[in-house]
Amino acid sequence: MSLAMRAARGFTLVEVMVALAIVAVALAAGARASQAVIENAQRLHEVTAAQWCADNQLVGLRLSRVLPGIGDADFRCEQLGRSWAGQLITRPTPNPNMRRIDAVVRDEAGHPLVTLTTVISRY
Repeated sequence: MSLAMRAARGFTLVEVMVALAIVAVALAAGARASQAVIENAQRLHEVTAAQWCADNQLVGLRLSRVLPGIGDADFRCEQLGRSWAGQLITRPTPNPNMRRIDAVVRDEAGHPLVTLTTVISRY
């Protein structure tokens, strides 16, 4: 057999190893990207539920039509089958007939997930 026919039969071991290395790097990058998408979706799920909890607390205060006292109050909220811990922080404003209220909802580690702020008036 001639040398040209022998070389044309298949791939060398080095060529196969290089191709496998390229495929491995591409698969690792794809796995890392899909993991990032999954983590972002979980974070969005948590932040959305926490925002609903904070919004529900602020709407409840508005509907009560009572000017809240100055200070901090803890609350718990159930959203999407999970219990969330939060805090209502009420501060005075330059107008004595209004209060600034921050609703802060935290994750299990105590890090704030969302903070919603509103102003409620006496009238």
